Amino acid sequence: MSALPEVKPRKTRYDAVIVGGGHNGLVAAAYLARAGRSVLVLERLDHTGGAAVSTRPFAGVDARLSRYSYLVSLLPQHIVRDLGLSFQVRSRSVSSYTPTVRDGRATGLLVHRDTARTRDAFSRLTGSDREFTAWQEFYAMTERVGQRIFPTLTSPLPSRDELKARVGDDAAWEALFERPIGEAVESRFQDDLVRGVVLTDALIGTFSGAHDPSLRQNRCFLYHVIGGGTGDWDVPVGGMGALTDALADAARAAGAELVTGAEATRVATDGGRAEVTFRPVDGDGLPGDRELVVDADHVLVGASPKALAELLGEQPPTPAEGAQLKINMVLRRLPRLRDTSVDPRTAFAGTFHIAEGYNQLEEAYQQAVSGSLPTTPPSEIYCHSLTDPSILGPGLVEQGWHSLTLFGLHAPARLFAEDNEGARQSLLKATLAQLDAHLAEPLADCLATDAEGRPCIEARTPLDLEEDLRLPGGNIFHGDLDFAYAEPGAGRWGVETGHANVLLCGAGAARGGGVSGVPGHNAAMAVLGR
Repeated sequence: MSALPEVKPRKTRYDAVIVGGGHNGLVAAAYLARAGRSVLVLERLDHTGGAAVSTRPFAGVDARLSRYSYLVSLLPQHIVRDLGLSFQVRSRSVSSYTPTVRDGRATGLLVHRDTARTRDAFSRLTGSDREFTAWQEFYAMTERVGQRIFPTLTSPLPSRDELKARVGDDAAWEALFERPIGEAVESRFQDDLVRGVVLTDALIGTFSGAHDPSLRQNRCFLYHVIGGGTGDWDVPVGGMGALTDALADAARAAGAELVTGAEATRVATDGGRAEVTFRPVDGDGLPGDRELVVDADHVLVGASPKALAELLGEQPPTPAEGAQLKINMVLRRLPRLRDTSVDPRTAFAGTFHIAEGYNQLEEAYQQAVSGSLPTTPPSEIYCHSLTDPSILGPGLVEQGWHSLTLFGLHAPARLFAEDNEGARQSLLKATLAQLDAHLAEPLADCLATDAEGRPCIEARTPLDLEEDLRLPGGNIFHGDLDFAYAEPGAGRWGVETGHANVLLCGAGAARGGGVSGVPGHNAAMAVLGR
């Protein structure tokens, strides 16, 4: 065991103690400190940022990757402005490319910012303009909904009726809030591939079928199409760590105290004053025996609802379960495609869909429900470095190297419980085989190698994310997402708990999930009585 570092806050009492130094905790810290409150942030790891970090995972390779969270859509620009963050995002020139084989011919669907180019791609794939017209109409509808919902995320929670009135479109409300999203997809689109591309936004990190009566897939879909009022998913310049580094700088500049290597173990409160007990963590990530206590008027917990219950000694919520395989890679070059009509630099610039036809998604879901790893695992890929080469060292850029991020669907934690390593390797192999089926050369031939001669590829299962980041069940949202209106007991801001001075400011709060800063902002507003 490594020696315990000297971890000691400057004071014994603060206006607010924030447990967890992820991006939401840092947002809350910055807002409260700027409002003149004394703030202490306690972070278990030896760095802040949580899942929104940039790292160099491959020895000797000058590539700073967004290891966990990797794209930005839900972060309101007014948070960036309010906190004076030096942070930018960059739009991708391509929305998506989906390779397929039709009549024995390698082809694909390219959704480009150039409308004429997209129309032509739909026509070549489907033989008419029908699907393109349906696509335009469907996403015009979701954009209208997004423009009306997104601004409400950083205001007190509206009621269901208030949000419905704000949307002002009964047909859209029915399709997105009342009926399983599969019905809307099937009624509007005929082509299996087009249907699948639409459905994927309902399944990112969410284990569900298109017709699940719980509508968890609808909630996931909405979160993926309302961001910024447009649904665009942008690339963080400098990697995701650029955001959390900027947030940490803003919090410190405003006077917040950030202490890393400090694991909170207990929160006690009488509703007016609270005590937070924590232990210093050694270099191996293990808490020591020495306990320290700080007092606070308010405690904000950026960890999961499960962690909050443990801190309070209360009954934990229903267990959460993640459902994704995350793969990070560095390539010496982008692979050539079997579909020679599209340049790899175009195909990988947006979201590159693999095995995500509508029927393929359902088949993979049913296999996972039955307890088996999908034989044709669906996934989507993007290349950060095509939009933002700054994450690579200048020498790698000159040599034409690139990063690739793959996010696999329908990989619930339960499938890894018996043999995490074996299941990880099996699913990794099957996933890459699906990609190779659309490449003119094996991906393995394009992978870079690190200083030890090992291929630059790593895979993370839900169980790995639970171990690395304490995500419950590896769930990237800390649990099922909510609709953006007040559910019973949600409170004014959606961050309240059963204790007046303890708030939840992480992804598990109402309107949490994704890299948004929304729960952090809303918890700070609740403390400030806004």
